[in-house]
Amino acid sequence: MATPTPQPTALTLTSPAFADGSPIPTEFTCRGRDVSPALAWRGVPPEAAALVLLVDDPDGRDWVHWTVLDLPATDGELPRAVAPTADPPQQGRNDFGRIGYGGPCPPSGTHRYRFTLYALAAPLALPGHPAGGAVRAALRGATIRATVTLTGTFRA
Repeated sequence: MATPTPQPTALTLTSPAFADGSPIPTEFTCRGRDVSPALAWRGVPPEAAALVLLVDDPDGRDWVHWTVLDLPATDGELPRAVAPTADPPQQGRNDFGRIGYGGPCPPSGTHRYRFTLYALAAPLALPGHPAGGAVRAALRGATIRATVTLTGTFRA
């Protein structure tokens, strides 16, 4: 009898703080403690060499709230309240001009916040704390093996 071939698992990204499409609790926004929510991912493809997280606001001209670069290409997690001084992980400079996480802070209305995890064929290997634009440019040139997006909302 032949052994069944394992089926690839889809890359998933979850948070205990909010479900996909649901509101992000105030604690994780500029109106609260402004700390990053815990995140967990599973199903990293075996051909991936690194993971990159990009958090942005598509309703706010793609404002970058957080980048985390070159995470190990294994199932894993980020804890709640990753400090800007944490090393690892390597964090970029957000569009608020700060290193690390900057939570939702829309001027008006309800905005969506995309937490997108990219599984890459090679690390981005950007030095220091690159700005969101530099991370996006590097991602455009990268070989992406898989992506997954967890979306939360917040109303001003």
